[in-house]
Amino acid sequence: MITTTHHHLQTTGQGDVHDITDVVARAVSESGLSSGIATTSVVGSTAVVTTIECEPGAVADLNRVLEQLAPRDGHYAHHARWGDDNGSSHVRAALLGPSLTLPFERQRLVIGTWQQIILLECDTRPRRRPFVVQIMGE
Repeated sequence: MITTTHHHLQTTGQGDVHDITDVVARAVSESGLSSGIATTSVVGSTAVVTTIECEPGAVADLNRVLEQLAPRDGHYAHHARWGDDNGSSHVRAALLGPSLTLPFERQRLVIGTWQQIILLECDTRPRRRPFVVQIMGE
């Protein structure tokens, strides 16, 4: 069986992190399924879903590394083609990806104590981000 839930959140721009673990866990527990996999995916090409220990230090470290890999003020062919400023956003999102799949058992996500599911905004402006949780199991 497959169930799908749709969600939205508002971001403030590049580097903004939202802990969506509770949203995904609730979707799993309300699905009526006992075990399987839950995939969470953000709709769009400039945001990311991943896991991290969602605390200020780890989040700052992640954003620092992304700035080193794809600096916001770097030169991007995307800027020249489209006349915008979010080339770094597309590169950052492509590096980490739009979705995450995790197992669940007994209607509970199988994640570590310090592991949270996050949505990371990579775009250079605030966005209203839709994301989907799709659950497959029995």
